[in-house]
Amino acid sequence: MDYDVLVLGGGIIGCSIAYELSKYSLNIALIEKEYDIANDVAMINASMAFDGIECSDSLTAKLENIGNNLIDEITTKFNVPFKRVNTLLVSSNEKYMACLKELKDKKFNNYGCNVSFVESSGLYDLEPGLQMKAAEGVYSTNTGVLCPYDLAIAYGEVAFDNGVNFRLEETVLDIQKLNKGFRIITNKNRFTCKMVVNTIPDKDYSLEEKKEAAGKDVPTEVANYFIIDKRYYDIFSNIVFIAGDNGEIIQCMPTVDDKTVVSIVEKSESSLEQLLDKMKPILGSISDSDIMYYYKAPFFQDKIIIDDSYIDKGYIKIKGKHYAEVTMTPAISKIVCETVISNVRCSLKKHYIDKRREFYRFRDLSNDERNQLIKMDKSYGKIICACRLITEGEIIDAIRRPLGARTVEGIKRRTGVMLGECKGAYCLNKIVSIIARETNKNFNDIVNDSKGSNILVGRIKEFNEI
Repeated sequence: MDYDVLVLGGGIIGCSIAYELSKYSLNIALIEKEYDIANDVAMINASMAFDGIECSDSLTAKLENIGNNLIDEITTKFNVPFKRVNTLLVSSNEKYMACLKELKDKKFNNYGCNVSFVESSGLYDLEPGLQMKAAEGVYSTNTGVLCPYDLAIAYGEVAFDNGVNFRLEETVLDIQKLNKGFRIITNKNRFTCKMVVNTIPDKDYSLEEKKEAAGKDVPTEVANYFIIDKRYYDIFSNIVFIAGDNGEIIQCMPTVDDKTVVSIVEKSESSLEQLLDKMKPILGSISDSDIMYYYKAPFFQDKIIIDDSYIDKGYIKIKGKHYAEVTMTPAISKIVCETVISNVRCSLKKHYIDKRREFYRFRDLSNDERNQLIKMDKSYGKIICACRLITEGEIIDAIRRPLGARTVEGIKRRTGVMLGECKGAYCLNKIVSIIARETNKNFNDIVNDSKGSNILVGRIKEFNEI
């Protein structure tokens, strides 16, 4: 066998499963079709750590709750930005609040005194800046915000340092069952392995029984995300949810660097003017000049299912996509790992490295620490992104690290360049130049995020640098 376990898909769940399995004496590989891992994670530098209260499905709520309880330990160990922030959910929608009251009897006892209903007067004691009228709300002290991409990269880096083979830019074409184990066919290679963990949603292979065509689940809602150029804690002290009368859910929460993210989930798409109007119950009047970034994406709330119905053959599949996937990931990976090690002979490694390699965020250091760092490496004294105070040393480190960045998007996600006021106008050319130099490639070969997304399509005249 080439491998004991093959993990298909390099998203946050795939990387976390590879991390958990790397603790054991197993030969593991992860196959990902993209240039980089964790491309399924949103670009905004904040994701909420849910506690399961908002979810009506009991299994999903349980996964959220277990994952939430594991996040403090994981983010501390990997030096991933995370902070506990309480949540206040309010609504003028009587039907929505009635649903929450039904959930109270079923699930609130699992959370003790950390979740409670708040009367109208108490709402405005908790959030004096709230712009709407509401009769009551739900208050939870279990929640928080973290940087999801940083967590996914940390999982991948630690797994890499413990021997997991990451095979990027390979697409899985088929999985075939052998007398003993499996054959995995990609666009580049063929591998054999004892077990397969498939984290690629909605991807079927000849291994699986053909099912009647039922049509894939298509998200019926869209999520609009805004990053507002205002310090969050000057507005609210809690994560604020509002359930609107027309079924939309509006959320306001901090990023890990205290900016403000507003998301609006709705069933039908609205214009920018309509979306700004919907923000008024939370933020009051706001203009498009206050918006740093805006993007929209499908809003998934499918059940995430760990399908081990083929475990007797050595095959596990993770089905579904959900908005709280980041929160559930630690729980999912531990469950899958326990299933794998109960079916493959292995033991815990004696010399396991359960920490991330050291790195520096220049903007977070004191002046004395910065001077010491520059003495150690002069590249940290050259500012590339003036908006966010990011240095050449940080970009070089992002390229040279385990699973280092090879694309502009990879550099952006790892360091935060191009996420400031100039949106890359000042630093893009410098970043392309550094990537080309460090990877020994031509400028024309550097891509934004995937094949065909070249930053430069050609050059009028050759220069030594750009």
